[in-house]
Amino acid sequence: MLNQEQYFNQEMYSEQLYTEDELLLSVKEAIRVSGMPEVSIAPGYGRLLSMLVSLSRASSVLEIGALGGYSGICLARGLASGGTLTSLELKPEYAEMARRHLEQAGFGGIVEYRTGPALDSLALLAEEGRTFDFFFIDADKENYPNYLEYAIRLAKPGAVIAGDNIFLRGRTLNTDKNGPAVQAMRRFNEMIAGDNRLTSTLLPAYDGLALAIVK
Repeated sequence: MLNQEQYFNQEMYSEQLYTEDELLLSVKEAIRVSGMPEVSIAPGYGRLLSMLVSLSRASSVLEIGALGGYSGICLARGLASGGTLTSLELKPEYAEMARRHLEQAGFGGIVEYRTGPALDSLALLAEEGRTFDFFFIDADKENYPNYLEYAIRLAKPGAVIAGDNIFLRGRTLNTDKNGPAVQAMRRFNEMIAGDNRLTSTLLPAYDGLALAIVK
């Protein structure tokens, strides 16, 4: 079994094989300068999102948690021609930064931002009869189980669901940690693994990524 240092070395080796993406680096720098949380998806998983969206031939993607637009760019890069990205973000100023970065990346015309509590936006999307074929969850951790239920509800058959930060920097695995976010993430992981509506797996690199296909 690999120890933590070996896992870290593997991640570093992987990242060294790829030229750093200048556009995404500029997004991360803008996030840093603005004082926003520096919690964008890991570069390796960003590349994976682009690949998964492309492989699934997704034309409608729902992102829960926009932050500064890093993951939105990764998702949009994989979209089929004519595809759209709907992004939910609690804070208008974060959504505005994400919008600027998606425009800079050439995706301004395909993205819709909805601000406010994501559960409210999800309820409205359900009322509107909206459905999606790819979901990326990377928002407040305490609502991950609720976001998963909505994703399944709004999913087209065969839709892909991805959820980031499932290990919470090790807290999910630490039995001494039992705060609301930790308990919610454990529940989310158990739901992903055990729900008979899903085919799923958990990826252990970086801070963990859950992947599921809706049957």
